[in-house]
This record gives sequence, C-alpha cells and structure tokens, in this order.
Amino acid sequence: MTDPLTIRNSQRLKIVAKSIGIWLILITAEIVHGILRAIALVPLVGEFRSNQIGVLTGSVIILVIACLTIRWSGAKQPRELLLVGLVWLLLTVAFEILFGRFVMGMSWERIVSDYNMLNGGLMPLGLLILFISPMVAAKLRVASK
Repeated sequence: MTDPLTIRNSQRLKIVAKSIGIWLILITAEIVHGILRAIALVPLVGEFRSNQIGVLTGSVIILVIACLTIRWSGAKQPRELLLVGLVWLLLTVAFEILFGRFVMGMSWERIVSDYNMLNGGLMPLGLLILFISPMVAAKLRVASK
C-alpha cells in the first residue's frame, strides 16, 4: 500500500512540473507581447505609459492562457491552484530581474521603477493577477460548465 503523503507529494511535483511548462508558454506570449508593444505602442505613448498598458493587456493574455491550460495542470484544490500561481510568480520575477539586468542592461532603478506603484508602476498589480489567475481560471472553467 502506498503512503498517502507520498502520493500527494508526487501529485504536487507533477503540478509544479506542468506549471513550469505552462509558464514557458506564458513567458513566450509575454515576450511577443512586449516586442509588439515596443514596436507599436512605445512610439505613441512612451515607454513608461506603454509598460502600464502592457500590464493590463498582459494580464488578459495570462488569464486566457490560464483558462486554456488550468485543467491540464492537474491543479484542482485551492492550495494546488495557489501553488501554480506561486510558481508562475517566482519564475516571472526571476526572469524580469535577470533578463532586465543582464540581457537588456537595465539599471536597478529602471527595473524597480515598474514595481513602484506610488510612481505609477503597475507591475505589482500584474504579478497579483498572475498569482491568482489559476484560481480565477478554475472558477471560470467551473462556471462555464
């Protein structure tokens, strides 16, 4: 007989692995979104305002991808759904910092500016939506049945 704790840990590990796979889709979509925003929107409204708009449009992209993939992730319980969101959040923050600093050569001040809500940075809002999007997606999937 298999230990229930071992089964539960194995299920969580599968959920985390699938969450990483979904995150790769998310980050690819966000990179394409960022490139298109830089080409089309930055010249019209400037980089900072474009980043603000990008948080909102990016949040929609994240919610759509979450709705399309949440069932596949295997996460069903609130704790599992929050685990998926946490994995996405941690990977995204790490990516933003590492890519911004070491690939784009941004200063720490520039990176932090997107997180400063007192000065109009909306990244914390986007990260909150990213974190709760698996839960929202699961609820939307149930409501649409």
